[in-house]
Amino acid sequence: MRLLIDARTTYRHGPSALAARQQERLAELVAFARDRSPFYHQLYAGLPQRVTDPTQLPVTTKSELMSHFEEVLTDRRITRESVEAFVADPARIGHDYLGAYSVASTSGTTGRRGLFLLDQGTLRVAQTIVVRMLGSWLNARDLVRIAARGARMAMVFATGGHYASAVAAAKLASTQRGSRRVRVFGVHTPLPELVAGLNAFRPAVLTPYATTGVLLAAEQQAGRLHIQPALVTLSAEGIDPAQQQRIASVFGAKVGNSYAATECPFLSYSCPAGWLHLNSDWAILEPVEADYRPTSPGQLSHTVLVTNLANRVQPILRYDLGDRVLMQPHPCPCGSPLPGLRVQGRTADLLRFPTPDGTEVRITSLTLSALLDRLPTLELAQLVQTAPTTVR
Repeated sequence: MRLLIDARTTYRHGPSALAARQQERLAELVAFARDRSPFYHQLYAGLPQRVTDPTQLPVTTKSELMSHFEEVLTDRRITRESVEAFVADPARIGHDYLGAYSVASTSGTTGRRGLFLLDQGTLRVAQTIVVRMLGSWLNARDLVRIAARGARMAMVFATGGHYASAVAAAKLASTQRGSRRVRVFGVHTPLPELVAGLNAFRPAVLTPYATTGVLLAAEQQAGRLHIQPALVTLSAEGIDPAQQQRIASVFGAKVGNSYAATECPFLSYSCPAGWLHLNSDWAILEPVEADYRPTSPGQLSHTVLVTNLANRVQPILRYDLGDRVLMQPHPCPCGSPLPGLRVQGRTADLLRFPTPDGTEVRITSLTLSALLDRLPTLELAQLVQTAPTTVR
């Protein structure tokens, strides 16, 4: 409750209050990391005692943090060997490592595979941000529609691995209330089977990857899927505004989108004006050029540096996320005091394959990349469709 009150108060007081909270939390995180993490203790040896400006900090990368995995962590009980054993066991998806930490692995399809731990404080912040996000998307009528449909939530995600979405879904479904209202559908499920499952479940809230949402909208339009969600929340990929509007129209639902990362799961959420808004009281995003000089608002960056102000067990500070971001150069028409942004490079295409009977099978690229991520020795992969029936 304290976090929720603070989030609402800071939001209402506008950009200056958000900036003050950000600086305060950055100073606390830097001090904590320098004191508890051998890696950051050495990296920050020459810095001022109190740091409120992220540009004073050196940049970190996934390769660097994974190479120094145990030294980065602030809990000395944690070993790389035990974490790798934990994520190698599918039965532990949704369970806490050492009874205290959520663990997720990132795909090797965008670079080196990562192992990331989130503490309980981070999960509480994420829950607070979800309340803020839903409050910006839904009105009282929407909430009544969701309640009238039993508040059932269908989550269509990659399963079988310790992906951030799979871990979050498993945690939610494992609660007493969630076991009745939440159902997880594997994104690898054959489309006819997925459609049948959704028809039987009749969700009030549908939560798919963005391209899966496009596929399901086509099934609804074709009359094979017939569900009436009040809210569709998209994730993992960017989506064209026209496609988002089509999903809203086909389902007769509110549609929200979000941009986040395993390293910082509460980065941003969409607004009616078509922008994403950064939760700047709990996260810092710095769009930068290839040499890490700042990119001006309104210009597309080469990459972006992220700082997660909540996580203490594995501090993420000025971390090169690899996405290309454009910051909104003017106040958003929606009225949000949070910084606006757009992201390039996370838009995934649908792969289309002809069938002998002249029809077409469509598969999201995330479906295939999630399968590749199950290969334990995979570090980097790229999918290219070279012919109508060939992928390499």
